[in-house]
Amino acid sequence: MKPFDNVTSHITPLPDHNVDTDQIIPKQFLKLVTRTGFGKYLFFDRRSSDFVLDDPRYKGSKILVAGDNFGCGSSREHAVWALQDFGFDVVISTSFADIFYSNCIKNGVLPICIPDTQTLLSEKNSITVDLQRQTIQHTSGTIHFEIDPHHKVTLLEGLDDISRTLQYDDMITLFEKDSPTPSVVL
Repeated sequence: MKPFDNVTSHITPLPDHNVDTDQIIPKQFLKLVTRTGFGKYLFFDRRSSDFVLDDPRYKGSKILVAGDNFGCGSSREHAVWALQDFGFDVVISTSFADIFYSNCIKNGVLPICIPDTQTLLSEKNSITVDLQRQTIQHTSGTIHFEIDPHHKVTLLEGLDDISRTLQYDDMITLFEKDSPTPSVVL
């Protein structure tokens, strides 16, 4: 996973509430075996000439500003893969489904929960998300956000579960060396 850096981008507004993972990536596209290639199927059943992702004004956006309870529904990690593959590094909402939020952290997408997204949804200029300072800089000012310190380090250092475990390789080796070999009983 790559370390998270500041993101400056115009936003893509998707103020719909209760957007579930089935909408984000429909079930028929869950057969892919890699984490790439899902972006073209993002919101597949909702895509049309008037859907926000098809609007040229939002092309290249790295920040999705969503409605309440974003990522609810099934626990499919593919939803985060699709958002990331499409180009989103940050998703901002007033609330997230717990498993979706966790999947974002594990895959290097920053989920930001703030009390109100209305100011950002109407923002016409680029905004800057600074994870180190935990701020969102926009035309009208600065919004501070909270994030668990463990999650912050995970994203800033680009650590997945395996790389986090490997940080303790010396301790694991020492433990294994000092531990008695279990006897096998048949």
